[in-house]
Amino acid sequence: MGMKDKDTEIFKGKTLSSLLNDIYNNQLHTKSQIDLLCDELSKMIKNVSDVAVISPIIKDYLDVAVKNDDQLVKIANVVTKIITAKSEESDSGILSDKEKEQLLDALNEEVRDIEKKSNEIKDKKKDIDNNNFLEN
Repeated sequence: MGMKDKDTEIFKGKTLSSLLNDIYNNQLHTKSQIDLLCDELSKMIKNVSDVAVISPIIKDYLDVAVKNDDQLVKIANVVTKIITAKSEESDSGILSDKEKEQLLDALNEEVRDIEKKSNEIKDKKKDIDNNNFLEN
């Protein structure tokens, strides 16, 4: 794939290269945040009842990480399709308008799901912090 392909605007103000870069950097940042939060929550476990409270929160963090990784796989599939289309010298273009719309809808839905799950996790963490029920 040449530089020209990477600079192709896939939607207003966003090139393929910048989109891939954003997704990759966001995934790395999210992974490091999740690792840090899981470490912090693990340190809070002092007895068996704490496990029952904290384990679901850690599970939610891991679910977010999996969703982030799924986004990378979806983008890799798009890139593969682009490379294949270019190598076959398709006259129909990289993606049809319908495929672009479906892709954007799927990405937007995933973003909403991740934001919803992130907000749920933040709310659970606030509840834990506010109630301090893990401390004596």
